[in-house]
Amino acid sequence: MFEKAPSLFLKARNLTLLGGILLIAASAYFTRNTLFLLFNTDGGPIFDHIFKWTTWGAEGWVWIPYFIVVFGWFKKDAKFILLNFLLSTVITQIPKNFIWAAVSRPIASGIPVNEIHTVPGVVMHSWNSFPSGHTATAFTLFLLTTYLFPTKWTITIGAIYAIICAYSRVYLGQHFPMDLGGGMIVAVISLQLSNFICQKISNKKSDEKSTQKEF
Repeated sequence: MFEKAPSLFLKARNLTLLGGILLIAASAYFTRNTLFLLFNTDGGPIFDHIFKWTTWGAEGWVWIPYFIVVFGWFKKDAKFILLNFLLSTVITQIPKNFIWAAVSRPIASGIPVNEIHTVPGVVMHSWNSFPSGHTATAFTLFLLTTYLFPTKWTITIGAIYAIICAYSRVYLGQHFPMDLGGGMIVAVISLQLSNFICQKISNKKSDEKSTQKEF
């Protein structure tokens, strides 16, 4: 599949991977607390409301309407779309809950609470920080959509959506930039694994058809 993937998709995938690596590298160099405080700024009531609501755009439930809408156009890619959802979820949740469950979020990291910008009404979480599930969902949807609809409008609007959803996690004080980097890498891994599995299934079916014709 990806051997003939549109160049716009490949650029989006490579830039996402590069962005994820840079966020993790910068967090390691400057420390995750320093980088968090740099981006966790108070934009005032208007930005508080904007990011409070845009973060919902990367909740896990968004896969349901996405699949319903896109399925009408790409029935043949239903398996690929579902695999991206499943793999993105699994690759995010297993590390968060079983490998790095004790990795703290900003509110429990030792940063003075009065230095962390939070938004009223947003429930603050303390653990299961890495990687960011919202970021993984946003960038998986961005890359998947760019693959299915390879246009400049798609990559532009999709990138804005993914970046805003991801940044909202830092703005709301829920994640470190390092967590966002992990979520971006998860998105790339999910697409690559989905592609690999679908390709294997396709090759197996082709081999079976060839064998049946020989008989």
